[in-house]
Amino acid sequence: MTLMLKPGTEWTTLYQRCREIAPEAFAAERVYNHWGGRWRADGEPRLAVSPVDGTEIAGPPMVGADTAEAAVRAAADQHRAWRVTPLEERRARVRATVEAWTEHRDTLALALVWEIGKPWRLARQDVDRAVSGVEWYLEQIEDMMEGRAPLEGPVSNIASWNYPMSVLTHAMCVQALAGNAAIAKTPTDGGLVCLTLAVALAAREGLPFTLVSGGGRDLSPVLVRSPEIGCVSFIGGRDTGGQVATDLADLGKPHILEQEGLNCWGVWEYSDWDTFAGQVRKTFDYAKQRCTAYPRFVVQRSLFDRFLGAYLPAVASVRFGHPLAVASAEDDLPELDFGPLINAAKAKDLTAQVSEAIAGGAVPLYRGSPDDALLLPGQNTDAYVAPVSLLEPPRSSPLFHAEPFGPADSIVLVDTEAELMAAMNASNGALVSTISTDDPDLGARLAAEVRAFKVGINKPRSRGDRDEMFGGWGASWRGAFVGGKLLVHAVSRGPVGERPPGNFPDYTLVPREHS
Repeated sequence: MTLMLKPGTEWTTLYQRCREIAPEAFAAERVYNHWGGRWRADGEPRLAVSPVDGTEIAGPPMVGADTAEAAVRAAADQHRAWRVTPLEERRARVRATVEAWTEHRDTLALALVWEIGKPWRLARQDVDRAVSGVEWYLEQIEDMMEGRAPLEGPVSNIASWNYPMSVLTHAMCVQALAGNAAIAKTPTDGGLVCLTLAVALAAREGLPFTLVSGGGRDLSPVLVRSPEIGCVSFIGGRDTGGQVATDLADLGKPHILEQEGLNCWGVWEYSDWDTFAGQVRKTFDYAKQRCTAYPRFVVQRSLFDRFLGAYLPAVASVRFGHPLAVASAEDDLPELDFGPLINAAKAKDLTAQVSEAIAGGAVPLYRGSPDDALLLPGQNTDAYVAPVSLLEPPRSSPLFHAEPFGPADSIVLVDTEAELMAAMNASNGALVSTISTDDPDLGARLAAEVRAFKVGINKPRSRGDRDEMFGGWGASWRGAFVGGKLLVHAVSRGPVGERPPGNFPDYTLVPREHS
């Protein structure tokens, strides 16, 4: 069967649609930055290609530290005006923004497909979660802000590329509801056009948003250490997050630093393999390129044969490929678990790690083939990696101790509960974990020993929406916890001497209702 790109989804068609929706933000040959209340043709556009098929797409207009400093000062000016804007007006402007996002939902989603390779279902889901999440805060914000005030300066957002809408722009709207201006650095790996369109629609409604592109080495010191910044919100890896934490150490600024951890799924005294098989396939959504993915299974050795009987068919059923490939023009876009990785460099790096792990003694239990992918004839496939599963990667391998951020599972066998706990706590803190066991009491006891912020019993965990708290232990999180009222409290001032719930150098605090 020969496949084709679904008509109407071409990159050029998408970009022209963005230009028609927000001509102030998109020129024919480049995308603009937004600061000081207007769109600016500053910065040098960087070459960018889509991970989907290597098509050249709009690249981020990279500015330097001087421009970033000017943008921060302008955002501080906006913040001083916005923080005294009545709450009802803030709510009206945010509500108008999410209504605009809803109107242009499919354009935002198609940008996510081309820029970061999300399958259509997951791309639309990302936009929908941003809209529904902000709508929930619109109804709750008055109670959440009672007795509280906006920060002294704008919130600086430095986020990873994988959830531009449901995490980054969602947070920016909540920050604005709380009375703050919001600054965002465009992730250099992807999401520029989606973020620019979302910010353009918000700026039209008067939200005090700043969006600038630039390298982390140039912009991060400005977006973290500038005295005008009221709070720093970071989502990314431990190396970069550690540098941000170092930069913040002597400043005393409110901060939210979400970092990676090796999220583990433990299997102990378990028999419901039909349920487990369905759960395994879902762990491959978006090629495990999310902070709450499960790339490590820790399995009781005596159950390994039954584990494989459920696991291997589930992995073999995973569908991946070009998110916009169809057999005929009338067909719906394909239902895929994942498309490409974020870029060819990441695909090459992950493939090398797998090969090195096998050379070091890991046993390849499953290796998919690019031939199984849904692809266009002759298309570029540099960013595609098929699912792979390795038994017992060597301790010298990054796949043993770090999150691969790709469709690569590792499986570790254990014989005792103590070994189970040691293997599940290999990364000094994680965001989520799961224990599959037939005994709920045993599951609860084991879960209490896992160093993950959320632990599921016979079910996966995620960030959660609305009033569900989210954070991390150990090196996976620094600063205030978020979710529900905690997200609002993290970006607002409460009573003098308030100790926000979170994971800080001198204390860790969990609200009583969540402990």
